[in-house]
Amino acid sequence: MNPPSLHVLDYLIIGASLVLSVGVGVRFAKSQSTTSKYFAAGRNVPVWAIGLSIFATLISSLTFLAYPGDGFAGNWVRLVQGLMVPIVVLLGIGFIVPMYRKVIGLSAYEYFERRFGYLARLYASLAFVLAQFAGMGSVFFLLALAVSSMTGIGVVTVVVVLGLVVTVLTLLGGMEAVIWLDVIQGLLLILGGLVTLLVIAVKIDGGLAQVFTVAAAENKVSLGSFDWNLVELTFWVMAINGVFYAVQKYGTDQTMVQRYLTARSDKEAIRASIGGVLMVVPVWVLFMFIGTALYAFYQGSQATASLPDGLRADAVFPHFILNEMPVGVIGLIIAALLAAAISSLDSDLNCLAAVAVDDYYKKLRPRSTELQRVRVGKIVVTLSGLGSIVVALIYVAAGDAGVLATVFALYAIFSGGIAGMFLLGIFVPRVNKEGLYVGIGVCVLFTAAALLTSTEFSLGGEPRIWLDLGPLNYTQHNYMLGVYSHIVLFGVAWAASYFFPARDVDRNLTYAGWKDRKRDEA
Repeated sequence: MNPPSLHVLDYLIIGASLVLSVGVGVRFAKSQSTTSKYFAAGRNVPVWAIGLSIFATLISSLTFLAYPGDGFAGNWVRLVQGLMVPIVVLLGIGFIVPMYRKVIGLSAYEYFERRFGYLARLYASLAFVLAQFAGMGSVFFLLALAVSSMTGIGVVTVVVVLGLVVTVLTLLGGMEAVIWLDVIQGLLLILGGLVTLLVIAVKIDGGLAQVFTVAAAENKVSLGSFDWNLVELTFWVMAINGVFYAVQKYGTDQTMVQRYLTARSDKEAIRASIGGVLMVVPVWVLFMFIGTALYAFYQGSQATASLPDGLRADAVFPHFILNEMPVGVIGLIIAALLAAAISSLDSDLNCLAAVAVDDYYKKLRPRSTELQRVRVGKIVVTLSGLGSIVVALIYVAAGDAGVLATVFALYAIFSGGIAGMFLLGIFVPRVNKEGLYVGIGVCVLFTAAALLTSTEFSLGGEPRIWLDLGPLNYTQHNYMLGVYSHIVLFGVAWAASYFFPARDVDRNLTYAGWKDRKRDEA
């Protein structure tokens, strides 16, 4: 069935949002002459703008689509991961931010080189690159499916147009354009979510009270089972996963660390980080609740509408937007969906370029000029943008499965343990680079074995796992695999370090050194 045609007003709103995005890039293009300006916005961004940028970066179009889909199809168990983030951030951000601002120039992975040597920096930065390309491709792909279903525009066209818009605005305006565009897009995203909830409430007999009644009666806002079970998707699986996600995201992810460097001072960077994470959790809750409200609207005991047979849960929200929203509001919601994608993708491109320049180009050309480094950064932005379009088009050709599974499997093998490496660096001075390299090797082998003994394939017959080791097969929930990789690297590297000579460690790189400085300042 072909989707209904949008009103010309909706198309004008969508087009205007894309033109605005490119316009912001053009606005800041002339001032991007140094790496500090292009990658760190001159370290002069107001705290409120950084906070909104962090918020917008964390809220991608996957949140816009996946959270309502989860809230509609099941309960709120996947929200638990996000609920762990503020706890970790509030405990650690006061140390993490000033440490990075003191010991690195641009790349978060410079920390790992100073603590453990260049191979550690290479491992962490390559993991980041793999994660970003896998993530950007999936964002483009899933967003294109949703927008295509609502507008009738071809999936390939959506991927190419959006990819070019993101690439051009990032190429021209650098991190300064990224941050200020994030401010606009973050506010648009919040507005889109609130308008959606208001429309659903008006259309449901009994309004939001009816949504709460249905949710309570059918246990739709449950945070999952509290049984200690790491095989099923329980509260504890998501809580443990959320803790390590927060450590890796706020402690080692370039998209976050680069934001810390844009602030005028340590205190402003800390305030921005806390503000960003405190904003993002209510929005995660909002979009999960939208899914619950959609369930009440379509399938609750007093449902007022029905869905086409076989409609996937993550397609329910786009279906509602297209069929229940008034003219103009449809364009606003689709613009907010595009904004969610752009606000994460533009950051990804700029941060990939920062890593390429700081971790690789400067190593190869240590005497290169600022102008040369900025030029290389812009080349990397362009190539990364085009590369992410290609990855998304491969997803389109392969469909929902296959390529996604392969890319994420490779990323899991070669990026496991980054949070464990970070925790070792700051909390365990006795760990040395030799021990860490042993830990990385064991971690990669463990992750590969776990994937091979738990991933099924089929060649026309019964599904089989790639490597059957009987009782040694990995059988727990796949969300726990990332957790175990951090723990394996942490434990093995710590133990292996005792087989090699102890070395002095720069205390600026450790939590103990930070405590000493705080005591001296007091």
